[in-house]
Amino acid sequence: MARRIPRDESLARVHGTGALFSTAYGNVGSSIYYALGVVAAFALGLTPIAFLVAGLIFMLTAATYAEATVMYPEAGGSSSFARHAFNELVSFLAAWGQMLNYVITVAISAFFVPDYLAVLWEPLGDSPTDIFFSAALVAGLVGINILGGQESARLNIVLAIGDLLTQVLLVALGLFLVLNADTLVNNVDFGVAPTWGDFALGIALGMIAYTGIETLSNMSEEARDAPRTIPRAVGLVVAAVLVLYLLIPLVALSAMPVSESGGEFTTELGTTYAENPMLGIVDNMGLSASLTEVLRVYVGVLAGVILIIATNAGLIGLSRLTFSMGTYRQLPQRLRAIHPKFRTPYLALILFGAVSVVALLPGETELLATMYSFGAMLSFTIAHLSLVRLRQRYPDRERPWRAPLNVRFRGWDLPLASVIGGLGTGAAWIVVMALNTRTLVLGSIWMLIGIATYVGYRRVQGLPLTETHRVVLPEPVGVEEVEYKSVLVAFEDDAPFSEETVATAVKLAAKRRRGIHVVSLLTVPRSLPVEAPMREQESAAQSKIEQAKLIGGMRVSGHVHRARPDEAGSSIAKEAKEMEASALVMGLRYRDGRPLYGKTLQTVLAKRPCRVIVVGEPVRAREEAGVAEGIGASA
Repeated sequence: MARRIPRDESLARVHGTGALFSTAYGNVGSSIYYALGVVAAFALGLTPIAFLVAGLIFMLTAATYAEATVMYPEAGGSSSFARHAFNELVSFLAAWGQMLNYVITVAISAFFVPDYLAVLWEPLGDSPTDIFFSAALVAGLVGINILGGQESARLNIVLAIGDLLTQVLLVALGLFLVLNADTLVNNVDFGVAPTWGDFALGIALGMIAYTGIETLSNMSEEARDAPRTIPRAVGLVVAAVLVLYLLIPLVALSAMPVSESGGEFTTELGTTYAENPMLGIVDNMGLSASLTEVLRVYVGVLAGVILIIATNAGLIGLSRLTFSMGTYRQLPQRLRAIHPKFRTPYLALILFGAVSVVALLPGETELLATMYSFGAMLSFTIAHLSLVRLRQRYPDRERPWRAPLNVRFRGWDLPLASVIGGLGTGAAWIVVMALNTRTLVLGSIWMLIGIATYVGYRRVQGLPLTETHRVVLPEPVGVEEVEYKSVLVAFEDDAPFSEETVATAVKLAAKRRRGIHVVSLLTVPRSLPVEAPMREQESAAQSKIEQAKLIGGMRVSGHVHRARPDEAGSSIAKEAKEMEASALVMGLRYRDGRPLYGKTLQTVLAKRPCRVIVVGEPVRAREEAGVAEGIGASA
């Protein structure tokens, strides 16, 4: 008897430790391409120490995120933690801080792209060409996301690994060619170069290099065995960035030491190469002219592509966060509106994409960096406070993974990692505002606009400010549980209904007196949350199940399964394995009358969780394409 499978409308959990690490490092690793020059402009010779201190605080923050994410494996990060720990108002403050973080991620990533791609066309590095290019890049990516274009998850993983290996290569060359302990010591004049205030600001800005940790939280819904894979991925990310973000500045400052002119201390890392610091390392390692040029082109193009992906990831984060905030009635419903044709949150993409363009137009790297730190440190501090509150509020709740450094306090375990981490991120938030008046003013304006919007919308809706009120999404009809299943029929969302496929499954089930379960796939764009309402698409998917019931009768059940692009084949194989199906039936698709073995079918055949029957309909193929023959196949 087949195992009972409960209804599951969530995204297939397909990401293991490697995929989680690669994706998170792709986000964290991209920030070194702009953070290095920004931090060096302030911290000078103490830049490695600034990154080290920021990295230690990041390590504590990562521990907080790991425990809270395993407790609540849902998208939202600090906003989700605050909702469970405090109330909806605190959750909104964290979410609005994240929103600023995503806006600046888009702006600052796009801003640095032309300076690296100038290795291919030099005018890209000049103003105002670079500003126009960056603005056009954001506008183009907004359009692509509205049309539903998706980044390739596999390509992103490959690029993230390439990014990591490139950084390791630069560090290895630098350690061998330019690292000089005497130069590093002479770079520092405590209290003068840098001043203590600039060093403190350097630490605060150094934390922008670690803000990609939110990515792991947002991917938790798609993680396989979250209590195990998420902490492991977090640990790998922490280890990688701590080592590399200490060694890269050591190499950079050996190659571009601090110099003094007229009482002013500077380093080319924070001046000449402020907008492409990794190219500064390449230019000053003493390699031959030809090898330097080759490495410049390689690093410049890779950095440009990585930053373009980071820009797009920021836009996807904006769309997901806006949708989530709308779902919890934190923002007006209009902002989470889905385009009727493209199925994407187009208004949110247009609005916050425009805000990102406005942010990058002045071309001020320092302002972008400090605003980035403002939003990130606010969200991180709320995350730390939330974990402390969750420990106090639910002391006996099972926690599959716990942050280290715990002490017993009034009957519950106080997480010192969160306490120390919260003090660190909170102090960084205060330092950024205290030492940069414009950041204080603009950050306060941003928060006031958000609070006014939240309060006004809640008042209009007649909702309390602190209570959670989620929009009730319609459940797909006909989704049911089946106790006794063996034959699985799978339909892709863009494939037509096939009577022959269902009839084949009925014959197979009749021989074995087994039930038939139909999985009708619905592809959800990555720019949308998994549970996003897609009524027309759900109706089309559900209609295939109802047509199958007309053929197979009461033995046929089914459900609509949501999956991300490129995950259809893995989802089908996983369904067959979990229900212990004895056979999996799929229809063969055609193009111009010829059989088409698409990626989904190839993936199913490669994984082969059970016997796979591929049903062909040559008559239909001939009728539709006007050709002489068609093919059916069985595997």
